[in-house]
Amino acid sequence: MLSAIKNLGINTKQYGDTRWWLGMLLVVVLAGASVALSKLQIMQTAQFSSLTIGIVLGIIVGNSVFSRIATRTDVGVDYAKSILLKAGVVLFGFRITFTQVAGVGWSGLLTDVVMLVGTFILAVQLGKRVFKLDERTTILIGAGSSICGAAAVMATEPVIKAQAHKVSVAVATVVVFGTLSMFAYPIMFEFMGLSEHAYGIFVGSTIHEVAQVVAAGTAVSANAADTAVIEKMLRVMMLAPFLVGLSFWQSKKHANINPHGSEHKSGITIPWFAVLFIVASGVHSLSIIPQGATNAIVWFDNILLTIAMVALGLRTHVGAIRQAGIKPLLLAGCLFLFLTLGGFAVNVGIVQLF
Repeated sequence: MLSAIKNLGINTKQYGDTRWWLGMLLVVVLAGASVALSKLQIMQTAQFSSLTIGIVLGIIVGNSVFSRIATRTDVGVDYAKSILLKAGVVLFGFRITFTQVAGVGWSGLLTDVVMLVGTFILAVQLGKRVFKLDERTTILIGAGSSICGAAAVMATEPVIKAQAHKVSVAVATVVVFGTLSMFAYPIMFEFMGLSEHAYGIFVGSTIHEVAQVVAAGTAVSANAADTAVIEKMLRVMMLAPFLVGLSFWQSKKHANINPHGSEHKSGITIPWFAVLFIVASGVHSLSIIPQGATNAIVWFDNILLTIAMVALGLRTHVGAIRQAGIKPLLLAGCLFLFLTLGGFAVNVGIVQLF
């Protein structure tokens, strides 16, 4: 148990620190404001979730008044950015059941696997060879595009230990191209020649955020929306094995770079929160928790993720994002084209196979 707590990064001594309490108070207040803003009609029409609003609000405060109080709140803010983020990823599993996964069949599973692996490999290759981006930014953008948007970016951050501004850049690309997909897909539906079910699979396997998937599916029909969400949830479930595989890849890569070979080999860091994510999905699948309690957990999870996004925004400096330039946006744009055009081809091809 102590080993697991250590792996999760929990330091119980910090709870007595005033900077922890003040920092937590700050992020909770800003997260509350983000949730309230997300309920405004204009925000709901634009499909801006509290997570997106949270990081924007955090960046605004972080680049204005936060510098004056940073030394008095830093412990709590950093706690929210790391520990509460991992807790949010774990509870995200209560949105998914294995029955939902089975509902889309083998064709849906294969489609998600092909799109996830293809998008991430393309991201790594383009980021490294074409746009000359640093590895962490490339991985974060690839994770956000290939799996589940901002949630995947945030879950990947502690595995690769990325800086806050790189996470913010990756989240920004998810917002830009995920929103574009949300509006473009329903318009494209008339020209695709897909059934509502096939369209739902296409939407769920290629659009970034869950909220964006719901919007793009609902714009066509309730049936399309239901299929799209289930397909998307299957894709979200792949977050856990993706993080474990990423940790293994990073560990092996760093060990190979080490000139001392096996004497100083870097061990594999198992992202325990990813494993607990699968456990949470399994518990939810067994239906041993009342639906009311599950709804409360999902609501609380959204709060945790919003708090984490606010904390991330507070630690993000606009100057660092500006310094990143247009290359991250170009990379995300190429992945968007692959998800849209390549995703359509993959979906049609796999439907013919089955």
